[in-house]
Amino acid sequence: MSRDTTDLAGALSPLLEARGLDLVDVEVHGAQLTVFVDRTGGVGLDELGEATRDVSAALDELDPIPGRYTLSVSSPGLERRLRTPAHFARAVGEKVTVRVDAGTADVRRITGTLASADEAGCTVTGPDVPDGELRIAYDQIERARTVFEWGPESRKTKNERVKRP
Repeated sequence: MSRDTTDLAGALSPLLEARGLDLVDVEVHGAQLTVFVDRTGGVGLDELGEATRDVSAALDELDPIPGRYTLSVSSPGLERRLRTPAHFARAVGEKVTVRVDAGTADVRRITGTLASADEAGCTVTGPDVPDGELRIAYDQIERARTVFEWGPESRKTKNERVKRP
């Protein structure tokens, strides 16, 4: 997060925590301000609507972006970007894909399970990870995100797929 979004996150976080929501991230792209919220078990549309009203009212007072802008309050989604140590800590145990800066590691892209995360870096494990485990410093990471895996589809026989009158 940039300094501006960090300040904004600091102002919005207590407001969202009062609703039982965690502030995951704040992004500003031109005239678009996006606030990502989550909680254990996920966030529904009603909670997002209530959070949008609260955040909008707070932003009217803070006036963080000069001129007009569009506000969006959203969940981070099934596949979410990991940018801060807190993002990585929250994703421990999940499948992730990490792209490492060129020249900083033997492998450029790693996909596996996020085994641990601390203030300095994270550890990814799995059968496709060199030596089964790789420690990566955050300053080596170019991009990282969680990976959602669809469960296996149950196989239906031909008779089960055909609807009969």
